[in-house]
Amino acid sequence: MAVDSPTRPLTATAPAGRPPRRLLPELDRPADALRNLGPNWFAAVMGTGIVGNAAVALPVGGQALRPAATVVWGLACLLLLTLLGAWTAHAIRHPERARALAGHPVMGHFWGAPAMALLTVGAGTVALGADVLGTAVAVRAGAVLWAAGTALGLLTCVAVPYRTMTGSPAPADAAFGGWLMPVVPPMVSAATGAALVPHLPAGQPRLTLLLVCGALFGVSLFSSLILLPQLWSRLVHHGTGPAALVPTLWMVLGPLGQSVTAVHLLADAAPGVLPQPYAAAARAAVPLYGVPVWGFALMWLALAAALTVRQARLGLPFSLAWWGFTFPVGTCVTASAGLAQRLGSDLFTGTALALYAFLVLAWLTVSARTVRAALRGGIFLPPQGPAPAPEGTPRL
Repeated sequence: MAVDSPTRPLTATAPAGRPPRRLLPELDRPADALRNLGPNWFAAVMGTGIVGNAAVALPVGGQALRPAATVVWGLACLLLLTLLGAWTAHAIRHPERARALAGHPVMGHFWGAPAMALLTVGAGTVALGADVLGTAVAVRAGAVLWAAGTALGLLTCVAVPYRTMTGSPAPADAAFGGWLMPVVPPMVSAATGAALVPHLPAGQPRLTLLLVCGALFGVSLFSSLILLPQLWSRLVHHGTGPAALVPTLWMVLGPLGQSVTAVHLLADAAPGVLPQPYAAAARAAVPLYGVPVWGFALMWLALAAALTVRQARLGLPFSLAWWGFTFPVGTCVTASAGLAQRLGSDLFTGTALALYAFLVLAWLTVSARTVRAALRGGIFLPPQGPAPAPEGTPRL
């Protein structure tokens, strides 16, 4: 398992007579920035997009934040387009590196991030894009992004576990939070697809999409329930592992918060689509499912925070895994906001507002650290450590 602990100087040596570069000084050549570009970069799109999406879902103040949320959505769109272009160039220029990433025991699980990036930006396009693009264009663009993200997510939730099961046997301490990344995209599809249901023709089109979203919910829910005990067992028997992987513990919040959000949004879409008594049952299921899962999510949030603080005291190197402090927390914001809307409870309203404040602070912090590391170039280097990853695999 790759450890983010460099064993050689990171700063490149400038040729004689040439001053060190101001931009990307830690790379031998600026072109090496694309050499080790991994799928984990798309977590930055997820973390940015959820800041805008969660803002307009807040039970209090959401409309006041709408202009700022729209700006953040635009930033997420720009970041997504940039990364799609950069990764395309990476795949063309360094195909052997791209193949190594797909089979890496740590980085390979992050192939769920591109699908969720597409889905997050697509959800923002439907919720916020109408102010800029118009409703018709925004819905069409959101539908295209939803279809692409859903197809890619279904591929990763089968292909990544298949490769893990048929490859070299994983050691007993291999499980980490990133194992959830390939199986969470269908849950994001279930939640974001609900917003598209009212835009389809009445009858079979709406019913089909709603049922597909329900099936996607099940795909992700039961896959997550299989993986969570393995992660818990690893933590109890083997500890938290390498410092660079500790932020991935926050990823457990993703399927928890997103499942509550999905139940709420699908129940909102059910009236007039599902026959009775199933539409009423869907609405009744929101508190029956959502409140217990919300409680477990807050427990895990406290546990992950405690383990992160403990590791920070020992040393917590910056890596792209820090984006795990953003999107998973954002799903808890939307879950709390949905329960507040459904039940009219001040408990959920206050929790949604508090978690959103934390989300914004985390996003500002991680964004600033990412930009600084990217300008220096070290974040584009392959990992170094006592158990190095295959040649060409980027750091987490």
